[in-house]
Amino acid sequence: MSFRTTIFSIAVGVVSATATAQVKGDDDGILAQKAASRDKAAIDSAVHGWWTASMKTHDQRIAWWREARFGCFIHWGVYSVPGGEWNGKKVEGYAEHLMRKEKIGRQEYAEKLIQYFNPAHFDADAWVKMIRDAGMRYLIITAKHHDGVAMYPTAIGDYSIRQSPFKQDPMAALSAACKKYGIRFGFYYSHAFDWEHPDAPGNDWDYHNPGGDKNLYGGTNWYDAHPELLPKAVQYVNEKAIPQIHELLRKYHPDILWFDTPHKLPLSENIRILEAIRAVDDQVVVNGRLARTSAISFGDYKNTSDRPAEFYPVSGDWEAIPTTNESYGYSRYDSSHKPVGFFIRLMAKAAAKGGNLLMNIGPEGDGSIDPRDTLILHGIGGWMQQNGESIYGTTATPLPAQPWGESTRKGNKLYLHVFQWNNPLYVGGLYGNVENAYLLANRQPVKVTRVTPKDLSITLPETAPDSVNSVIVLEMKTMKGDSVRVLDTRRITNVLRAFDATQHGKGFSFGDGKKAAYYVYGWKNTDQYLSWKVRTTRDAVFNIGIKYATDQPPGNAYEIRIGKNVILAEVASARKTEIVTQALQEIRLPAGEYEITMKPAQISGPELMRLFEITMQPK
Repeated sequence: MSFRTTIFSIAVGVVSATATAQVKGDDDGILAQKAASRDKAAIDSAVHGWWTASMKTHDQRIAWWREARFGCFIHWGVYSVPGGEWNGKKVEGYAEHLMRKEKIGRQEYAEKLIQYFNPAHFDADAWVKMIRDAGMRYLIITAKHHDGVAMYPTAIGDYSIRQSPFKQDPMAALSAACKKYGIRFGFYYSHAFDWEHPDAPGNDWDYHNPGGDKNLYGGTNWYDAHPELLPKAVQYVNEKAIPQIHELLRKYHPDILWFDTPHKLPLSENIRILEAIRAVDDQVVVNGRLARTSAISFGDYKNTSDRPAEFYPVSGDWEAIPTTNESYGYSRYDSSHKPVGFFIRLMAKAAAKGGNLLMNIGPEGDGSIDPRDTLILHGIGGWMQQNGESIYGTTATPLPAQPWGESTRKGNKLYLHVFQWNNPLYVGGLYGNVENAYLLANRQPVKVTRVTPKDLSITLPETAPDSVNSVIVLEMKTMKGDSVRVLDTRRITNVLRAFDATQHGKGFSFGDGKKAAYYVYGWKNTDQYLSWKVRTTRDAVFNIGIKYATDQPPGNAYEIRIGKNVILAEVASARKTEIVTQALQEIRLPAGEYEITMKPAQISGPELMRLFEITMQPK
């Protein structure tokens, strides 16, 4: 079956099943059928024509993005001037959402922010040089965020920095600087959420429009519940969104376009916007949040969750979007900046699973880079200068999970990202002969000993070259990974993440990967369980622990089996969500291979728990 036929069959199946399930013989059912028919027509048109044709050049179009692996996201707008403050008070949440949070009217927003926007310290060359020196290979900046303000002198509409005393074109300046420093350049454009336009979704304080916090006209699916309102949104797309996107394409020739919040518009409109992009430029990379179904991502790659700490399994090309603190736009009050090491390790974790990292910074309203962000960028840059080879152009690791860190691959080189320096370093589950081995930072050779046909031992220097992530290079003509992870039996705590488990039974879902949500949930019946395959190279004793989130009533219980060891425990009860970290018991494991299973013993509430990880600390 051809690629085109396969995709079409899946797409039609999904839409038809939805339509059938929602036929009720009443008004709601009829509306659901019409909505499904509308979206199906858009899918059919794409799959039978322009989209399938555009995918013939997909690999060519995205080649630079796959090579880059590390990019910079910049949220900068007139909202950056107040920086999370309005009328002398702190505004909670994302600073770039100031207009929505404070329900600021279109005219007031223009009078108090746009008309005073004059970033005297904006220096495109300095920005891009800093980004280049941080090891970033592409830059995406907000050309228009949800507030509707074009951050360039647009010829479409009157809501832009044309109204400000700032008489420069920052997008043109950044584009030129990116060309100078060899950085790929692109735009974030808020196509579906626009708080200034009277016909766009989102503003329910000035215009009583759907898509806002009041959940008017049926809430999330307003365009299905009230299809008579859809022509207004279509008019906004025709008058502003598509013309401005075309303007950006023709004026600046970006390498990439980035979209978000597609759920504010029906799928048919999102697909239509992508078609309009491809009509002008068939080489610009488009991220996956513009148009997607459960079966098809119409963009060039997938986006995972924002602000992740861990990554759930994703197939194909994907990108994660962390930010230095918790706000994307500059916030004078948000000092939750993560340490440099967090991002260095996060980058290795992403590359190890075949993904990109698009790290966000929020410059200040005067054009200065926040000093807190500057420190992070400098720190990452120092590490990338010595170790960037282990990130750029790499593919997902062939190895099973390792207790000491992560690994990436490029051709005949395997890069070991060692977070926990442990001498000797035991590399479990790697077949093949190592022809050369050395530290990437200084090319110092290291001794490799083949311990078993699938395990290596590496003798390391006493001191790690880098306290956060030291990289060892193994050059091999052929390499193959085993599916079974080897447990450390001496010093390192083995972490069996739920994200890495094999799922048995239907109903599981992944949390979004944030610090408080890298769990598996949807554990609702006793037929569902998780398992991990592990191996020990010698007899060992482990202290077993567990981490999970719960808001369940009393009565839930679970069973963990590791060899002949059976651990039975109750789930802590809680009225609101609590994260529980608990020591369980000590077990003894003879050398050998095991399948560790975790199963429900009893489920009294809606679900068993949300599992983060099981830990095995060698004693």
